[in-house]
Amino acid sequence: MTSKMPAVNGRISVAPSILSADLFRLEKDVRCVEQAGADWLHVDIMDGHFVPNLSFGPALVSSLKGQTTLPLDVHLMVEKPTRFLEPFTKAGADLLTVHLESADDVVGAVKEIHRLGIQAGVSIKPDTDPQRLSSVINDVDLILVMCVYPGFGGQSFLPSSPRLIEQVRTLINASGRKIWLEVDGGINAQTAGTVIKAGADALVAGHAIFRAADPVRALNQIRQAAPDI
Repeated sequence: MTSKMPAVNGRISVAPSILSADLFRLEKDVRCVEQAGADWLHVDIMDGHFVPNLSFGPALVSSLKGQTTLPLDVHLMVEKPTRFLEPFTKAGADLLTVHLESADDVVGAVKEIHRLGIQAGVSIKPDTDPQRLSSVINDVDLILVMCVYPGFGGQSFLPSSPRLIEQVRTLINASGRKIWLEVDGGINAQTAGTVIKAGADALVAGHAIFRAADPVRALNQIRQAAPDI
């Protein structure tokens, strides 16, 4: 399987998170953000251990794969990500992101994701020392900075987030590698400009898009915070 995630090219990507979509009308919601110009679909996987909530499994990713041309950006908020890598790859994930704070060997997980033929990301919580990323920064394709504590959609953006994003951007630049810097949590038209200025180039937005009266307008407002799109 070959990943279809785009290469890092300086363009801001917007990834609507289906955690906030209406599952009864998921196909309609996905079509809506496709037509609005979304770049990726973000899929949050929760196991009830690493975070207190439960969400989706490989079957949903497989269903999405057959219904959308958007790359599937799958975020594993799970305690033992290694056991999920092959099932989600087979289901159609284009990128799998594991948490640096998980119980498994994260470097090994990243290498296994690449062996499976797709791109690999690592995520950090708001209170994680970004220097811990030094163990994986030479291997990952994406770093996801959480701007809220993971586990629930619709949380408010943490004021400490821009500084954390700046620190991660510094680490990426020092590595000399092209790595996506993705952010998730409280991203909307008001916070998008702040995280882009801090160094983010991929924005995950859930409530701000799918719970808006006009999701297309909401997505476009997030885009307008980035003048280079």
